[in-house]
Amino acid sequence: MSNVSNNFQVFMEESGDVGKAFMDLTTRAAEASALDQKTEELAYIAVLAALRMTSGLTFHVKMAKAAGATREEIKSAVLVGLPAAGLVVTEAFALALKSYDE
Repeated sequence: MSNVSNNFQVFMEESGDVGKAFMDLTTRAAEASALDQKTEELAYIAVLAALRMTSGLTFHVKMAKAAGATREEIKSAVLVGLPAAGLVVTEAFALALKSYDE
């Protein structure tokens, strides 16, 4: 698994069936989504930023970029939660842009 956080890597390696069930849920939810992959990733980036969950940000920014997202779209995704979540979203801003530029 490339571009995933160390924490997630250890979770997947050490949690056995729980990790497999989590990945199954994630896959099934994505398959059932009416959103295209780029939009789904941008929405997920917005949620991660609003919840201060920056450990998954690099992975999802790279997934969004691979799906055709622009740097400007990444910025907008991070900032979409600003009115509801406040300035906490700025904690994800620099990391998201660095991940996109790599």
